[in-house]
Amino acid sequence: MSDEAPVAGIHSARAALKFGAEGVSVLWLEKTRRDRRLAELAELARAAGVQVRQVAREELDRVAEGANHQGALAWVRVPAARSERDLDALLDALAEPPLLLLLDGVQDPHNLGACLRSADGAGAQAVIAPRDHAVGLTPVVCKVASGAAESVPYVQVTNLARTLDWLKERGLWLIGTAGEAETDLYATTLTGPLGLVMGGEGKGLRRLTRERCDALVRLPMRGQVESLNVSVAAGVCLYEARRQRG
Repeated sequence: MSDEAPVAGIHSARAALKFGAEGVSVLWLEKTRRDRRLAELAELARAAGVQVRQVAREELDRVAEGANHQGALAWVRVPAARSERDLDALLDALAEPPLLLLLDGVQDPHNLGACLRSADGAGAQAVIAPRDHAVGLTPVVCKVASGAAESVPYVQVTNLARTLDWLKERGLWLIGTAGEAETDLYATTLTGPLGLVMGGEGKGLRRLTRERCDALVRLPMRGQVESLNVSVAAGVCLYEARRQRG
């Protein structure tokens, strides 16, 4: 199962089955556990043509590696990333103003997985990143994303700066994050068509990316550390945008 990722937990397994059942090879359920939610999950899997296996709790514990699996674990094939050709149709199909997360060179699969999970939770319609010098969808990314790699389109583009220009032509307002920015995130309007642009680990936004942002904002830091992990910062920004959108 080297090209597959174990997605642990009832909610995460359900999300994988609902949004990408064709990519789920098998659903593991704890064989000694009697739970209505597990029974419903088994029915959902069988209806989608996904094999259901009853396994020992010890096996679930071993594969989940400390995650709260709740007696359920789905083996998910790594989904294919979308391309920039898919962006136009994706935006045209939206019934509400777009909320996109753009990542400029995130290379840690744990960070990308966490960003996808936050994007799903906040209702972002896509996560966009460059194809080069950035992590793609991997088994580790899918495992950390806990089903969000199937529910949120991950779009890899050849040239991020060009994509930013194209999004601006489509009417999106691009907000980048930078520690030295003068404007506070919470004093910024995040309603309307929006792209939140986050820099990669350590280096932040590249110059060409920064120049294409309509505005730069900072997250207020009240303690001793100077910045947040990119996945944490992405979650903060996405949820502030969601709060403002009601």
